[in-house]
Amino acid sequence: MNSRISTAGIHNQAITRMLSRQSDLAFTQNQMATGKRVNTPSDDPVAATQIMDMQRQKQQIAQYVQNGDAANARLSTTEQAFADLSNSLNRIRELTLQASSPAMDSTARKAIVSELTTRTQEVQDIANRRDANGEYLFAGLSTQTQPFARGANGVDYSGDQGTRVLQIGPDQQIADGFSGEQVFRSITQGNGTFAVTQGVHTGASSIDTGQVTNAGAWVPGNYSLEFTAPDTWQVLDANSNVVSSGPYVSGAAIAFNGVQVAVSGTPATGDTYSISAAGKEDIFTTLDSLTSSLSAAVDNPVDRAGLTSSLAKALVQLDQGLSNAQNLRAETGTRLSAIDSAATVRQQLADELTGSVGKLQDLDYAEATGRMNQQMLGLQAAQAAYGRIAQLSLFTYL
Repeated sequence: MNSRISTAGIHNQAITRMLSRQSDLAFTQNQMATGKRVNTPSDDPVAATQIMDMQRQKQQIAQYVQNGDAANARLSTTEQAFADLSNSLNRIRELTLQASSPAMDSTARKAIVSELTTRTQEVQDIANRRDANGEYLFAGLSTQTQPFARGANGVDYSGDQGTRVLQIGPDQQIADGFSGEQVFRSITQGNGTFAVTQGVHTGASSIDTGQVTNAGAWVPGNYSLEFTAPDTWQVLDANSNVVSSGPYVSGAAIAFNGVQVAVSGTPATGDTYSISAAGKEDIFTTLDSLTSSLSAAVDNPVDRAGLTSSLAKALVQLDQGLSNAQNLRAETGTRLSAIDSAATVRQQLADELTGSVGKLQDLDYAEATGRMNQQMLGLQAAQAAYGRIAQLSLFTYL
């Protein structure tokens, strides 16, 4: 059987070939115009899926960068706040040492109280400091709430104990601040093991802040140091059991349960001091107590001895506050260093993703140019062939 191809069929085949060549050429020209080998998922489904996944990772990295920048700015402001807090507490400590001098009279103490009041407000202003976004640094998660305000019984805290955490890398988070509870209200009392407080006081004696001589022998609890006579003392536990006793010598150690304190001066019968396991004290309570002690009249040796004990207690609390501020500042520096390290890791990952996307998506111009030239020649050949085919007709030869 002889197969016959109609004239229309020949024309359709030729046109289809030209359109195919034009489509291939247009595809290559679009690639060269965009500089991309893959412009739509249909161009290379496998590569397109990989590219979209990598682009998603790059978008996540961009968010990590924003989080890291925000944390860096907030922590930098926080670090400066800790530096200012340390300066304020150091100045208050200097004032306390000046006030401890026996040469200080009431006029000099009033001058110290005046500056101390200013410095206390300065500390409160630091506690209420904001970052560049207007958020409070030391309010915990309640960043829009002013954390510290003076009330009837001292400075009250209206923040919480939470800390905001930001994602700065695929597997890394960073806390961007500290709660006011942690910074200003959780200062360890006394020497860190126990704290000494003056009780009944009619004699002209003062007590130091004590020290630990044998941590293993210390039994945390509430104890009372009592003078049964001006020259004898005893230590009682919470159940009024005598733990230790002995003769009193001014400045000599009074030891029990692995700790010791020293009383100086001339105590009176019935004078007491409480010795209790160290708890927590907020810095504003320390400053208010210090102001109160310095504002009280000092008219006799008994008053002077009481002031000496109060100033010794204030000094140790100020040292604890300074230590806390310095430790938190060091931790802030560690976090800032971690943010810098995370930025380096993020940049490396972003560069790797960019390179991988480029390998999958970027066009090889040399290959594309050669391919386009071939496609243009193919299209020209198809067009020329169609021109000749279009002239083929029986009537042409009649």
